[in-house]
Amino acid sequence: MLQILGKTNIDFMGWKNISFAISGVMIALGIVGLIQISRGKANLGIDFVGGTTMQLSFKDQVPVEQARIALEKNGFPGASIQQVGEGNKILIRLRESEGASDKVQNLFKQELPNNTFEVDSITEIGPVIGKAVQRDALVAITVSLIAIIIYIAFRFEFKFGVAAAFATIHDVFAVLAIFYVLNWEFNLLIVTALLTLAGYSLTDTVVVFDRIRENLKRNKKDALPALVNNSINEVLSRTIITSLTVVIVLIPLVLFGGEVLHDFSIALLLGVIVGTYSSVFVASPLLVVWHVKSGGKMISK
Repeated sequence: MLQILGKTNIDFMGWKNISFAISGVMIALGIVGLIQISRGKANLGIDFVGGTTMQLSFKDQVPVEQARIALEKNGFPGASIQQVGEGNKILIRLRESEGASDKVQNLFKQELPNNTFEVDSITEIGPVIGKAVQRDALVAITVSLIAIIIYIAFRFEFKFGVAAAFATIHDVFAVLAIFYVLNWEFNLLIVTALLTLAGYSLTDTVVVFDRIRENLKRNKKDALPALVNNSINEVLSRTIITSLTVVIVLIPLVLFGGEVLHDFSIALLLGVIVGTYSSVFVASPLLVVWHVKSGGKMISK
C-alpha cells in the first residue's frame, strides 16, 4: 500500500478524552434526533409521513424554478422538484397525498396553458404506510448493529465486538445528529446511506483491529495503549487512502448527482469522514479503556 505519510508516531490514545467528549456530544444529539424522528417531529420525507410522488412530461422544457414558483403560489410550499432527462420531464414530491396529484395537474394547466403535459407516473403513500416504513427502518438499523457485535465477537472476541459496534452506533448517531441539527430531510435513501456507512465503518475498524491482533501475537509483553498506538500508525496510510478514494467518488455525486442523490451522497460523505474518525479515535481507545478498567487479559485468536 502506498505510504503517503511514511512512518508516523502519533499518540492517538493521548487524545482519547477529547475524542470521547466530542463523540458523546454527537451521540447525545443523535439520540435526540432519533427520538424526534420516531415522534414524527423531525424533517421527515414522504417515505415516513406519507405524500405523493409524480412525474410529468411536458411538450417543452420547464425550468425547475418556474415549476417551483407555480407550486408555491398554489399552496405547495414544501414541494421537492427535479428535472429528469432533457429537461421536459419533472419529478415532484409533495407531503400531501389525497387529491394532491389532481390539484397539481390542474394548477399546471392554468399556469402553463401553452405547455401541455402527460402524467408518466403517480405514487401516493398514506400516513399509515409511512409509519410502518419508519418502524421497519429503525428495526433494520438495530438488527444490523446486533449482527455487527456477533460477527466481530466471533472473529476476534467480545470486547472487540462491543467496541466495533459502539463505533458503528456512534457513526449512525453522528450523521443523524448532523441531519437533525441542520434540519435536512430524513428519508429512506438516508436510511440506506446509514446502513451503507455502517458497513464501511465496520470494514475500516476491522482493518485496525486486525493489526492490533497481529501485534498482540508478536508483542505480548507490550502495554496495550502503546501497542494500539503502534497498530493505528502502521495502518494509517491505508486508512487515509481508502477514505480519500471513497470521498473522491462521492464529491461529484454531491455536486452533480441531482436532487435525488444529493442528500444520499451527503450522508455517505459525512459517514466516511465520521467512520474514519471513529475507527481511530473511538473503537480503539474504547478497547483500551475497557481492558484497563476490567483488568482483564486481552485474548488474541
